[in-house]
Amino acid sequence: MQLDTYLASAKVRVDECLSQAIDQQLETTAAYPNSLQRLAEASHYATANGGKRIRPALFFATLDALEETGLIMPNAEDCALIASSIECIHSYSLVHDDLPAMDDDDLRRGQASCHIAYDEATAILVGDGLQALAFELLSQTQLPATIQIQLVQALAQAAGNQGMVGGQAIDLASENQTITLTALEQLHRLKTGALIRAAVLMAAISMNASPSQRDALAQFANAVGLAFQVHDDVLDIESDTATLGKTQGADLALNKSTYPKLIGLAAAKAKASALLQQSLAALDQLGGDAEALRMIARFAVERQH
Repeated sequence: MQLDTYLASAKVRVDECLSQAIDQQLETTAAYPNSLQRLAEASHYATANGGKRIRPALFFATLDALEETGLIMPNAEDCALIASSIECIHSYSLVHDDLPAMDDDDLRRGQASCHIAYDEATAILVGDGLQALAFELLSQTQLPATIQIQLVQALAQAAGNQGMVGGQAIDLASENQTITLTALEQLHRLKTGALIRAAVLMAAISMNASPSQRDALAQFANAVGLAFQVHDDVLDIESDTATLGKTQGADLALNKSTYPKLIGLAAAKAKASALLQQSLAALDQLGGDAEALRMIARFAVERQH
């Protein structure tokens, strides 16, 4: 199994689902007013601009790992809908993170940020629309209502004040000051880790995994989520804008606390490596080889962007 092939397959499934969903939202309108057409174009722009689809790939990889243990996978359409709902939340968060009132970044994935390509108000509305679309997609699955409710709850918690939004609030409040290592870890576990954990656990929910399997997957996801962000902190120093696809040194420019800033670059790299080992050890409890999950975990700390 090749990681590039696996990620490409996940990307195709999600891209097709998202593109259709954005277009279908407008099909109930007899004629597309220019404002709605522009919003649709900006939504396509925000979701189809080269993202790696790591979170959907983690969802698919978790499904594969659980299928190896004898559990039954949902049908392909339901899997695509759930994976796309996760990517909707991630894409919306990036659009809003780039806004002038947030991280104020002109680049995203090597292209102009949504508010630069369009305008600030449109970017805000794109994010709002993608967040709503995420839960609409979950409601379209053919899974039992009890499972749908669990999926909605998991994604909502990961996206809201207990997760990504809460992490962003801490991040903004931490600019131009040094926070403790404990506070930094909490920030990363909320802002980045919560949605990564949700991607993994939503697969477990959809396949009705056992408590022990969910616990092993939670340990895996917690370690991978933090490792992903620690490595991001390293890349902000070591990489360049062209490779990153976003502004290199943005964290330093905003005077944010990062792992390299608090413990040094070498220690930050060691931290990411240790977290990788924790994630792989957690998968040993799951049974089966879970190879796709292992590949993505290694990628989290070896990627160049």
